[in-house]
Amino acid sequence: MTTRYSKDHEYIRLDGDTATVGITDYAQEQLGDVVYVELPQVGTTFAKGDDAAVVESVKAASEVYAPLAGEVVAVNPDLEAAPGTINEDPTGKGWFFKMKLADIAEFEALMTEEAYQDYVKSVS
Repeated sequence: MTTRYSKDHEYIRLDGDTATVGITDYAQEQLGDVVYVELPQVGTTFAKGDDAAVVESVKAASEVYAPLAGEVVAVNPDLEAAPGTINEDPTGKGWFFKMKLADIAEFEALMTEEAYQDYVKSVS
């Protein structure tokens, strides 16, 4: 599995033609304690950059954007009852949704982990 990152602090982990999307550790740190998550409906189609989900913390509400175009094929059922999972394990059990990508070639255009870490240093 290969992981890429967006400038909006989403990660996208590719496994075949299906990608798992969530927010990065940096993003969850900036939000603080997550108290609510609104996930997309399975079957929803997004263009790259569309609002895909909402995450609310004690500090603020924030949009989660679709890092690439595609169709939602699954959502994380555990987040509704336990949104704090995003703080505890953002890149593991705290994933938001899975999508079938419209164009896998777009995946390579996103940042590698090294490029993302450099980006985070530049915005911190």
